[in-house]
Amino acid sequence: MGARLAIALGVLACALPAQARAEVLSNERTSTTWAHPRYPAEILEKPAAGAKRISRLRRRTEDGFREVYIVLRSARGGRWLKVRIPGRPNGRIGWVRRGGLGKLRVVTTRLVIDRRRLRATLYRSGKRFWSARVGIGAPDAPTPRGKFWVRETFRVRGNTIYGPYAVGTSAYSALSDWPGGGVVGIHGTNQPWLIPGRPSHGCIRMRNRDITFLVYRLPLGTPLLIR
Repeated sequence: MGARLAIALGVLACALPAQARAEVLSNERTSTTWAHPRYPAEILEKPAAGAKRISRLRRRTEDGFREVYIVLRSARGGRWLKVRIPGRPNGRIGWVRRGGLGKLRVVTTRLVIDRRRLRATLYRSGKRFWSARVGIGAPDAPTPRGKFWVRETFRVRGNTIYGPYAVGTSAYSALSDWPGGGVVGIHGTNQPWLIPGRPSHGCIRMRNRDITFLVYRLPLGTPLLIR
């Protein structure tokens, strides 16, 4: 009876579609895989040629940096990769041929923004590493909720309202006519007395000392949970 059951299970496993046997590449908590695009490959609804097209890989972010895609899993012997797609609407997922993406890289960091407690918390390998108070979007322009990631980090030159550093995320605000298409950023401020609070148009504001600490410990591809 045991041998028959083992044979039956083996046959069943072989009969499962390739997508069901996909290898998980990111749990978005302790290990997350990401990659830069190689060319504007099609992003499809399913891991199969001829499937409905959702979008295309894009080479650059709105600020001109190399785009970043989170790779969730592989399918069909690694020939297809399931990715999170930056852009409106938030939260899209699709499949791309392996050749469309470059080297797969792994990060163990994770950033969580708690909108109720107005707090950012950075985790490393699942362990809390750092936390700070933040400002978020006002009620008429809320910071969006969902699973996102870090696409770019850069120094802000000059005496600006954004503080010394900024982090570009894959989240998009409700204000599509905002400069840069409404990308939700994490940045400093010249109004630290408004933190903690809800003073922004969707972006996440930090005191300048906090964004300066965070930006050097927040690698590309870090998953961002806004809850």
